Formats: sequence, C-alpha cells, structure tokens
Amino acid sequence: MSERRACEVLGQPRSTQRYIAKIKGDERAIVGRMHELVRRRPRFGYRRIHALLRGEGFHLNRKRTYRLWRKEGFKVPRKQRKRRRLGVSDNGVAHRRAERINDVWCWDFIHDRDERGGPLKWLTIEDEFTRESLALEVERSMKAVDVLDVLTELMLTRGVPAHIRSDNGPEFIAHVIRGFLERAGVATLYVEPGAPWQNGYAESFNGRLRDELLDGELFADLREAKVLSVRHRSDYNHRRPHSSLGYQTPAEFAASLAGPALRVGAAPLPCASAQPATQPPTPTLITPGT
Repeated sequence: MSERRACEVLGQPRSTQRYIAKIKGDERAIVGRMHELVRRRPRFGYRRIHALLRGEGFHLNRKRTYRLWRKEGFKVPRKQRKRRRLGVSDNGVAHRRAERINDVWCWDFIHDRDERGGPLKWLTIEDEFTRESLALEVERSMKAVDVLDVLTELMLTRGVPAHIRSDNGPEFIAHVIRGFLERAGVATLYVEPGAPWQNGYAESFNGRLRDELLDGELFADLREAKVLSVRHRSDYNHRRPHSSLGYQTPAEFAASLAGPALRVGAAPLPCASAQPATQPPTPTLITPGT
C-alpha cells in the first residue's frame, strides 16, 4: 500500500511520516548526566532530576527532560531492597581498645591491579595489640567462603581471638562468616557505616601496605603478587620498626610479652640484613611459615 493511501485510511498527516527528528548537540551530555544522577539518587523522579540539571547549567525545559527520561526508560522503582546496616561507634578503636594479645583482630580489603590490568585483592588481618600482620592473602577475587578458609587456618595456628573488628563489607557481614564467628565464640565489632577511622588500625596498615609495596611494585601476575606479599609480611613482622611499639618490630614486642613458655616461632625470611643461621630464632607469636 502506498504511503498516501495508508495515511488517508488512518487519518494521519503525511508530513508526520517524513519528519526526521533533529538531535541537539547537548543531548548526549544531558543524557549522560541524567544516568549519573539516577544512579546516585534512584528515588528521584524526572522533576527533581530536571531541577538538578537546571541547577548545573543545562538549558532544557521540563517537557524535554520528561521526553529524555522516558526514552532512556528511567522510572522510580516501587519496591526497594533494604540495606543491611551493622555497626555502632562504640565498636571503634577509640572506645574498645585491645588489652592483650589475641584480644582484638582487625581485617579489611585493599585493591590493586597487575601489569595487564587484572584485579588483585588483598585480605589483611592484624593483631591490634602487637601490630603483627597475621595474614596477607592476595587473589583475583575473594568471597566470604574464601575469607572463612583463611580465618580458619589462622585460628588453628594462632588461636581464637576474643574480638574481631571490621567494616560493613559484604564479605564480613555474610551469614556464613557471622555464623562461624558465633560458633567459635568470637565477638564481632562492626564499626559504624561510613566511618573508616573507627577501624583505624586496619586503615593504618593498609596505608603503609600501599605506600611501601603496592605503589612501588608493578606486579606481572598473581603469582608474583603472592611472592612479594609473603616477603613484605615477613619484613613487616621481623625487621620493620614500629613507632607505636617504641620502634620495636612486632615480633620483638610480641616475644617480650610472651615469656619463655611460648613456642618458638619461625625465623624471618633470609635477606642480606638477617641474623646468621647459627643464632637461635627469637620466641615470637608469629605463626610458622611467616
């Protein structure tokens, strides 16, 4: 059927079938900014988004905003997924300090990339009292079950802590982790959301880790990252003086508290400044293999 006949039957003006919409030069920027605003504020409708766009200097009326809103398929969802918010400020380092060895552990994640751009994810666990690095595990990705494996192995060699402090990361608040800690008798100290300073020891360790290792090394692959992480942990525990410990190493400080009855731990990894092999290893709480 011809266009003339079809328009005549439907009562549609022929000019509307030949109209080609003209896209303004600023439309791509407006749509891109709309996507950013909708992701940031998913409960805002097109009217509020229009007000934000106008406030940022975009020149468009409300009808155009609505047209672009519908074209991109935006809508305010009727149902919201509730977020789990655990933690209070009383669980922070200022209110609940470690009083002895294995009293409070803290753990966190830190991210980087290898030479090819592949993701690297470190799990750091530290004893807040002795400042010992108990675990420094790196993988491409790490889920709650992977965290549980590391924690289980560490408890078998190190002992069970009284408390463990963390933020509200999904790996730490997972039901499998919380259930395991409850069965093991470990009290959880979840810090207040959006307050990383309340987990200050973990943040401080991560800052030194990034400054002394991650920012200074270009990791070729995951295997190299694992090797360098083991070396860094050994150096941190056995050779790096810690200012808050009177410039003792964490191993020396832990050994001074442990007394002669403690099992002798492993010696640090060999390096040019290490003690001769003929000297006996220093008693320390560092687990074998560090």
